[in-house]
Amino acid sequence: MSIIEFLASKGIECQSSFLLERAFVHTSFVNENRSEKHDNERLEFMGDAVLELWVSHRLYQVKPRLKEGQMTTIRAQLVCEESLAAYTRQLQLKQFLKLGVGEEKSGGRDRDSILANLFEAFLGALYIQCGMEAVDVICQEVISPQLKDIKQLEITDFKTRLQEFVQSDTRKTVVYEVVRQHGPSNQPEFEVVVKLDSIILGKGKGNSKKKAEQQAAKAAFTKLVR
Repeated sequence: MSIIEFLASKGIECQSSFLLERAFVHTSFVNENRSEKHDNERLEFMGDAVLELWVSHRLYQVKPRLKEGQMTTIRAQLVCEESLAAYTRQLQLKQFLKLGVGEEKSGGRDRDSILANLFEAFLGALYIQCGMEAVDVICQEVISPQLKDIKQLEITDFKTRLQEFVQSDTRKTVVYEVVRQHGPSNQPEFEVVVKLDSIILGKGKGNSKKKAEQQAAKAAFTKLVR
C-alpha cells in the first residue's frame, strides 16, 4: 500500500505524494543513501505547530468549558512522546518509515522517539500537501477518542505524590517496571509494577505505559497512606 492509497482509505484525496513520502525519511536513511537529500525534520517542525493548534482548538471547544490550566495539562498529555508514538502505531504508519540499516537493526522502527517525530512530520506534510481538513480527519480518528473522558486526562499525578511520600521518610526512589505487554500493536495493554528496594508496592494496567504507571502509583499511594 502506498501513502496515497492509505490516505484514500481514510477518505483523504491528495494529488501528490512528494512531501508525504519525505515525512517518513529518517536522518539515518539520508546518511546511508546519497540519492536521498532530505530528511523529515523540517516537516516535523511544521507538524508540531499544526498539532498544537489542532489540540488547542479542540480543547477550547470542550463543554463545559475548561480552564486554561486544565487545557494546558490535558494538551501536554495528548502531545507527549508516548502519546504521539501510540497514534503512529494505531495508524500503522511505521510501515512507510525509511530507516538506515543500523537504526533498523537497533530497533528504531518501534522506538517511541522516532515514531513520535514521524507523526509530527506526517501531520506537517499532510497540512502543506492536503490542508487542515485532512489533518482533522487523522486527528479525529486517533486523538478525539482520548477526549471522551476528560476526567481521566486530568488524572492526579500519583507518581509525583508517591515519590514525595516515599522521600519524606527515605531518600530512596521508586522504580517502575513493565511486567507484561499484550494485545495488538495498535491497541496494546501494559501491566506495570512499582517497586521500592525490590518490594512491589502496587500494580496497574493501562493502554499506555504512562497510564499503567499512574495506576500502579495510585494503588501504592492509597495503600501506604491508609
